Amino acid sequence: MIRTRDVVVNRLLEAPRARLRLRRAGVEVGPAPVLLGVPLVSRAPDSRIVLERGVTLVSSSRWTALGVSRPTILRTLLPGAELVIGEESGLSGGVICAAHSVRIGARVLFGADVIVTDTDFHPIDSIPRHRAPVPEPRPRDAVVIEDDVFVGARSIVLKGVTIGAGSVVGAGSVVTRSVPPGSVVAGNPARVLRPTRPAEAPAP
Repeated sequence: MIRTRDVVVNRLLEAPRARLRLRRAGVEVGPAPVLLGVPLVSRAPDSRIVLERGVTLVSSSRWTALGVSRPTILRTLLPGAELVIGEESGLSGGVICAAHSVRIGARVLFGADVIVTDTDFHPIDSIPRHRAPVPEPRPRDAVVIEDDVFVGARSIVLKGVTIGAGSVVGAGSVVTRSVPPGSVVAGNPARVLRPTRPAEAPAP
């Protein structure tokens, strides 16, 4: 249960600190963001992080039922990278890292501690990997999560994936390949279980 004291503390202390951190990092913030706790943000030179209208970032366990294991983390890793979060989308303790491009559509919901990245961070085949630079990004590594997707808690979305509009990713899934629109997927690696179903009309 959210206490009145928590709401006051957020409005007076946490939300202003969060907005200041976003501004200092050069994040482009649309109107009416909801910032619960203070996110961790870093932006590579000549890259973009964009939060469109009404984006919610939850970085404190007091604001979400499952809690979060970390603040929300938004990072661009290389010059020219882009990280865009669409209107009315929300993350709770999520991590998004873009070396090339991660684009999230409108009204996308992430459960607690979701990870999305468009890079492997280290070379796969070359050794030694220690202190090796981030691999050169390729356009096919881009990640796109289309409108109205729900990604369940502690899922991981890897490079080169597009998740089609209206899809659902089950909790704890590892998404390694693209998902058709309107699909329910789950597992490691995630596979299609069934199409989503239209919402039932309320009983008269």
